[in-house]
Amino acid sequence: MIPVERRKTAAVNIDGVVIGGTAPVVVQSMTNTDTADVNGTITQIRQLVDAGSELVRVTVNNDSAARAVPEIVSQLRESGYPIPIVGDFHYNGHLLLKKFPETANALSKLRINPGNVGTKHRDKNFTQIIEVAVEHDKPVRIGVNWGSLDQRLLTELMDENAGRQTPKNGREVVLEAMVQSGLRSADLAEQNGLRHDQIVISTKVSSVRDLVSVYRMLAARCDYPLHLGLTEAGLGVKGIVATTAGLSPLLLDGIGDTIRVSLTPKPGGDRAEEVRVAQQVLQSLGIRHFEPQVISCPGCGRTTSTFFQEMAEEITGYIQKMIPQWRISYPGVEEMDVAVMGCVVNGPGESKHANIGISLPGTFEEPKAPVYIDGEHSITLKGEGLVEEFKEILFDYVKETYGTGV
Repeated sequence: MIPVERRKTAAVNIDGVVIGGTAPVVVQSMTNTDTADVNGTITQIRQLVDAGSELVRVTVNNDSAARAVPEIVSQLRESGYPIPIVGDFHYNGHLLLKKFPETANALSKLRINPGNVGTKHRDKNFTQIIEVAVEHDKPVRIGVNWGSLDQRLLTELMDENAGRQTPKNGREVVLEAMVQSGLRSADLAEQNGLRHDQIVISTKVSSVRDLVSVYRMLAARCDYPLHLGLTEAGLGVKGIVATTAGLSPLLLDGIGDTIRVSLTPKPGGDRAEEVRVAQQVLQSLGIRHFEPQVISCPGCGRTTSTFFQEMAEEITGYIQKMIPQWRISYPGVEEMDVAVMGCVVNGPGESKHANIGISLPGTFEEPKAPVYIDGEHSITLKGEGLVEEFKEILFDYVKETYGTGV
């Protein structure tokens, strides 16, 4: 696979996690707990980190949330979770950060939306937050969102556009306003002492095509690292597909230094799903590897038995269970491909292309399952113990290929 040539950017260090420069694309996430609920927030942060999140953002919206942040960070570190915590500020961030300097000190990064830093005194309030960031040596993400775009700037550009001989359409003006909001805010931050290598920018929209357009515009006009995400992506399949459709062309163009998948979870649903989706986007594009990939066919009239589906699910579950230890004991195992195929049409071919694969018999086919290792037929399995036998072969392959084991 041809590697993606990344856009050249500054490198922003967030308590040991680097965004931009030559660092890999970082996966991050956000809690949806009440930050004032220390135990609940810590529990969810641990779940997100265990799933693979490399940064976690929390809402800091009132005094109670601000007071809770230092305790959350302290307990996480004491329990072996030194994850950088990002504070998300809107409207009153300048007040909270001045009132609770221990919160500013505990956070690893501050997120500011230039459209939501007060009302009449946006620049003044924004500058106050930057002053806190400079005082505590904290990087900042300037997060522009089209749902809360600075209306003064938008009006200014709309008026300017109306006076042109050939005006742009409204969509183009909105996207230009987003780019200018991010760049003007970054320039104001640097004027007030924030270093160039302490700034990350995002310009989030909820339309896939607009997302691609606005980030291409922004990427061409600066070398700040960019935080990618389709805001308000939605529920389930819709959110996953829309996010993938929006992020993929940008990532393949080398645009994007950190990503967050903004899925709406079901009530009581698993918040860590957004982390797994982000990882799968990067892994499917060949940009990063997080765990072995299981390749399996969708099934057809030749595979009326559900056995191959059950086996694919069981092998996937087995790998997910083993991967935390495998990452430690067998470095490089994340890049392994495993094929579980359902019949002889594509089964042997796909299995040969994988590192290790099994081609199960389809309906009315001879009841045997050849196993291929690194493109060569290794053994043929039969009988009821086939799944457990394949797990043993798979584990032996991991040990022999990726290390001596611990």
